[in-house]
Amino acid sequence: MRIRLTLALAATALAGAFVAPATATAAPTGPQPIIGGNVVASAPWAAAVFQNGAFACSGSIIAPRWVLTAAHCLRGTVSVRVGSVHRSSGGTTATVSAIHTRHDLALLHLGTSVATTYVALADTNPPVGAVNDIYGWGRTCMTCEPSPQLKTATVRVTAISGEDSDGGPVIRSAKGNGVSWQGDSGGPQFHNGRQVGVSFNGNGTTSQNYSSVIASRGWITEISGV
Repeated sequence: MRIRLTLALAATALAGAFVAPATATAAPTGPQPIIGGNVVASAPWAAAVFQNGAFACSGSIIAPRWVLTAAHCLRGTVSVRVGSVHRSSGGTTATVSAIHTRHDLALLHLGTSVATTYVALADTNPPVGAVNDIYGWGRTCMTCEPSPQLKTATVRVTAISGEDSDGGPVIRSAKGNGVSWQGDSGGPQFHNGRQVGVSFNGNGTTSQNYSSVIASRGWITEISGV
């Protein structure tokens, strides 16, 4: 089951992310619990995705007019807030003029350019055992509201395998000091300062799956030029 704000919590089953920019910087190293992990003080590349004016998912900006998120997040009128760690204030807001999808990845073409620090995308999947960073505004406990401030956590890669619901390979990982949950969908996962995945789903307790950016790297370049 995908991580969505509209998902119901069932009693018997709970289903269901920095970085070197085009003008490169490294992933944040300061205090960074997502469920667990820590809050983030600065993330100029972060993008909060809204559906019909309500927060829906997390994302990242990869170029002046392109945001990368999850396809399953998108319904109705879509807009984004970029460059603020607070999903409801600060940064720059922009409308979305076009949406392109492949597997569970989505590229949002913004109606206006946003000048900020952009995420750099990886060219190879992370190795099994790698400790990566995830980011998002998702729920901070099973039944809590989404976090008002961006959060981050470390996770450990367990496999590159399987498929998201639309046929794309996923990066599977186990909980580190935190785990993704509803609202973290579309958020980035980074390895060595470059984005390797986009949050697809997770169980909110022990593990999560991220759609592989690398598997769709050619498509991303074709659509966005990145």
